Amino acid sequence: MGLFGSSKEESTISKKIRPTVIRTENVAKELVELAKKNNINTSSLDFTILEVQTYKRICKVEQVKEEVVWEEIDRDEIYKLDDVTSILNPDFQIKQVYEIEMFSKESDGDGDMFKDFHAAVGANATKCKVYLSIKEGSKVKATPNFEVEFLNYINKSKIRAGILINIFDEMLDEMVSKVSALVKVDGSLKYEKNENILIAESYEPMQTIDDDLILHFEHKKEAGENDRVDYSSRGFIKSVLKDDLLIEYVKPKKGKAGRNCRGEFMEPREPEVTHEPTFTVDETIKIVDNPDNIQYIAKENGYISLDGTAYTIKSDMDVESINFKTTGSITSGLDSDVTLSVKENDAQKDAIGNGMSVEVSEIDIKGNVGPNAKVHARRATVNGQTHGTSELRADDLTINVHKGLAIGGNIKITRLEHGTVIGNKVEVEQAMGGDIRAKDIEISVCTSHVEATASRLIEIKKLQGSENIFTIDPLLQKEKKSGLSENKAEIYELRTSINEIANEMAKYKKLINDNMSAYNEVKKKLIHYKNNGIKMPAAFINKYKQFQKMQEHLELIKEERQTKEDKLTLLTTQTASFQDNIFDARIINRDRWVGHNELVFKLVDPPIELRFTPSEGSNDEVFALVENSDGQYEIRAIKE
Repeated sequence: MGLFGSSKEESTISKKIRPTVIRTENVAKELVELAKKNNINTSSLDFTILEVQTYKRICKVEQVKEEVVWEEIDRDEIYKLDDVTSILNPDFQIKQVYEIEMFSKESDGDGDMFKDFHAAVGANATKCKVYLSIKEGSKVKATPNFEVEFLNYINKSKIRAGILINIFDEMLDEMVSKVSALVKVDGSLKYEKNENILIAESYEPMQTIDDDLILHFEHKKEAGENDRVDYSSRGFIKSVLKDDLLIEYVKPKKGKAGRNCRGEFMEPREPEVTHEPTFTVDETIKIVDNPDNIQYIAKENGYISLDGTAYTIKSDMDVESINFKTTGSITSGLDSDVTLSVKENDAQKDAIGNGMSVEVSEIDIKGNVGPNAKVHARRATVNGQTHGTSELRADDLTINVHKGLAIGGNIKITRLEHGTVIGNKVEVEQAMGGDIRAKDIEISVCTSHVEATASRLIEIKKLQGSENIFTIDPLLQKEKKSGLSENKAEIYELRTSINEIANEMAKYKKLINDNMSAYNEVKKKLIHYKNNGIKMPAAFINKYKQFQKMQEHLELIKEERQTKEDKLTLLTTQTASFQDNIFDARIINRDRWVGHNELVFKLVDPPIELRFTPSEGSNDEVFALVENSDGQYEIRAIKE
């Protein structure tokens, strides 16, 4: 014993065993038992394959296995078994018996040509595909019998893992040959990265499919991985579009048998049937019976409803109210053809509750729209009032009392109370403060503190207040503002480019004029040389060509300048057209002017605002932007 003693591990590693020859079906088990018997690590043992015997038999279920004799197969006949008829016969059995010699490895690794080759045999879950997994950095050196030794190394690894050899491994010879060739060329081979190589493949079973019922309409609008979850949405309405797959019944199907690389037969289990449809559908849903499934497909837009045991698609729905506790937000889509009627009309309650979102094709709201609520539809009506923080969007929008934000095409409002309205054509019966922006605006009764901005027409039937601002702005629509900005940017670029071309033209014109006499002289000499058959000097020819190139370049940039000037003219005309309509725009007051009210016309080019305040008591009705005799613009009362 040394100064500090010796460990048990050191003694077990250094211990040697006598070479032992055995016959076995399970080499791994024998190695473990031998190591345990001699109190050593299994990793310190190795073995040599002396003989491999392969056996087969046909054993029926009703037969006693001991009565059926195993029949040995010659190696040359093994591959004849590797076909579907034999291998996938459930009564067919196959096994291998190995005669091996077990012994201790050399402690220093001498004599082991694969000591630096770090690889392992692995398989997929069914053991039907077997791979040799080679670790990055593994290396081997060439030897006279490398190909034989490498094949033996792989077969030993397969046997350790319980994988049959010489069957299911037709690809192995080619793989071993390729690796051997690479080793022979350079004398060695090193793997720069991990590599998995298929070394055996048998018959993969097909999994049994249990029946299933998939309600696709339930999962139509699930939140994505990065989407924010809307806890106010209950999925109260399951909206569908024509041709949507609503429900799918997956038919049960028994799998196909297989056999793995250990020789084990893999019988698929019987499918479980627990989801057979117990519902019916009406004429709004189409049934498609396929070999693998039954599909239930929408024949029209709307929302899916279960009436008793029958699924149907409807388009109209009545609800008492929409709020967090009952329905949650309702989103069926603008193109869903869903029409929603919200019945709550108590003035003290909200038909659309706080923070709710509604998106349907059409909606009729009998009562109020609450704070932070959002309604989006093709057509919407509100018989109550909208909260100051609410938002409504619709192509066709009708509101009784409006305090929030309304955006749409044609908008009709009975009473506007400091709300905001943005549309194409807006009609307001009574405006009591607020902001209106549209192409055409019509106000039956206008009180005070109203800001109305139109691109074409503002008409007031009766004026009862003051501090109103009526504005004509031809760039009211966003797309027009965007178009003008793009126009101006392109005009600036064109003008800059035209100036640069003009400078370049002046430079080339001066060069040509300064060299014209020299050019004519060279030209005369070249004509003389040509007529007299004298070889023309290269220097003269180069000067002549240089001058011609300058003339050609000047013509090219002249053409470029003309093209850009034409485009500039077109864009300038387009810019002017943005404000052409302003001269056709009108502000009309069918009543007398009372109090202080301001008319504003916004010009595009030059970008200025003209303001005018009609005299109190004036009966002037129609106001327009006109150009006076001095060429100046002014706001003036005109005849209609």
